[in-house]
Parts: sequence; structure tokens; C-alpha cells
Amino acid sequence: MSIIAIIVIVAVVALVLGALFLVRFGRRAKVKKRELELRRRRKRVIEEHHQEAERRERKADEAELRARIAEQEARRERAEARVREEMAARHERGMADHELVEEHERERFAGTSAVTDTEGDADRERSTAYVEGRRSAEEPARLEDFRTGRRDGTST
Repeated sequence: MSIIAIIVIVAVVALVLGALFLVRFGRRAKVKKRELELRRRRKRVIEEHHQEAERRERKADEAELRARIAEQEARRERAEARVREEMAARHERGMADHELVEEHERERFAGTSAVTDTEGDADRERSTAYVEGRRSAEEPARLEDFRTGRRDGTST
């Protein structure tokens, strides 16, 4: 064989090997390019999910706040309903008739449950729980009785 034939064979083999390497590297480059595109898409989707999660978290917090406010309003309404029921019960028992009569009508309703006889009560000193509490703070002997809920100083 001649040298030219050997050179041609070596050149052809080199070209074939070069073409194979180029094809292989081309495939790798395409795969890397696709992987890069996938990474970009993955990052974008991850960011979208994080943003959506944060938005929903804020929305949930706002809903919880509205629910707490609604619960407080419901409690307030129930308390107001209980107050109104108590007021109705007082009126049913005749314990609040004095609230039904205005000051200028007192003489007209004298002798009824709406106007109490104040002459008999004038001699008696009135006191309130506040006054009794202040007295107990000033008198150490009454302090313990007041704290334990005793009214006359005897044990129950």
C-alpha cells in the first residue's frame, strides 16, 4: 500500500471520528441547553408557587382576622341580648317600674311600685358595695370579713 492510501485512510478515519465526536458533543450541547431551559422553567414555577402561597397565607390571615372580629361581635351581641333579657326580667317582676315613670310624673304614680315611699327610708343610711369595700380597707378588722364574702362577721 502506498503512503497516499494510508494517509487517505487515516484522514477518512479522522474525519469520521471527528464527525462522531461533533455529533456526540452536539447532542450533549442540546441536552445541556434543554436542561438549562428546564432549570429556568423550574425556577419560574417555584417562584410562582411561592408567590401564590404567600398570597394565600395573607388571605388566610385576613380571613382569620375577620372571623375573630365576627366572633367578638357575636359575643357582644349575645351579651347585649343577655342584658336585654335581664332588663325584661326585672320589668316582669316589677323591679324596674321606677324606670317607667319620669320625674314630673312621680306624684301621679305615688303609692305604686313605680314610686317608693322615701319617708321610711330617710332614717336609714344607704351604702353601696363600693362604700363597704372602702370601709373594710380602712378598718383592718373588717378587711378579712370583706375578702371572704362575709356580711356580718360570722362564719358560714
